[in-house]
Amino acid sequence: MADVKLTIIYYSSTGTVHGMAERLRDAGQKAGAEVRLRQVPELAPKEAIASNAAWSQHFDRTKDEPKATADDVVWADAVLIGTPTRYGNVSSQLKQFIDTLGPQWGQGLLANKAYAGFTASMTEHGGQESTLLALYNTIYHFGGVVVAPGYTDPLKFADGNPYGVSHVTGGGNDTPLGDAQLAALDHLATRIVTIAGKLRA
Repeated sequence: MADVKLTIIYYSSTGTVHGMAERLRDAGQKAGAEVRLRQVPELAPKEAIASNAAWSQHFDRTKDEPKATADDVVWADAVLIGTPTRYGNVSSQLKQFIDTLGPQWGQGLLANKAYAGFTASMTEHGGQESTLLALYNTIYHFGGVVVAPGYTDPLKFADGNPYGVSHVTGGGNDTPLGDAQLAALDHLATRIVTIAGKLRA
């Protein structure tokens, strides 16, 4: 059987979600998937980006990376979607991309795929769970299959998020991903590749 096709679509302002996406890419490849890593376009005005050094640096570093298209979702058997939390919800940049998928949704091309999410926030109770749950409301409309990690491995009791994978960056957005988060990302990628393979069989 051909490899499972996994697309990782994300928005990252200062680089945390980008780092999570890269880890998922590597773990997905190790799990045997063919992987596309795609960034959604930045929408914020230049003045806003320039006001935050980390944001500006990350924008410059990643501006030439492949951008997400509708075809990246249609192509995939499994889709992992990443966003920083914005007031307990998905970022406007990611939402704008999702809102362009109406034609594909109308044709049923987004249904029957495995989906899951990942996120980050500055504070421990900064809206991570509500962001993932809000994201999954869209997946229900797609007719997608939400493949949340739950507590399907003991390592999930360390990172503590059954809805997806999340990370607390701290006030300076400079807290690196720890062992618990890296293990949780690896588990999420392996799980969604496995489930997507079963859905496709």
